[in-house]
Amino acid sequence: MADIHPYSVLRRPIITEKSTALAAQNKYVFEVDPRANKAQIKEAVEIAFGVRVKAVNTMNVRGKARRFGRRVTRQPDWKKAIVTLQPGDKIELFEGV
Repeated sequence: MADIHPYSVLRRPIITEKSTALAAQNKYVFEVDPRANKAQIKEAVEIAFGVRVKAVNTMNVRGKARRFGRRVTRQPDWKKAIVTLQPGDKIELFEGV
């Protein structure tokens, strides 16, 4: 298990149409460190936002292929986490988006 500081686990929130629809179900989406496990992600969200986490679902996202002229390159792979909060808790960062 990688020893990652809780503040470096969360990289950025994912703000898309689908993720804002999930926010109505008390689920929030983040890009996280690829070495982080579910327990570390749960701890990082609880510390950063002062909420109680009910569940964490993670997935590894493959980078898309991009073309630059004749050359085809790939964007880097990354890890996504969908965090479900306890009823009554919410993250204010996503409000008004």
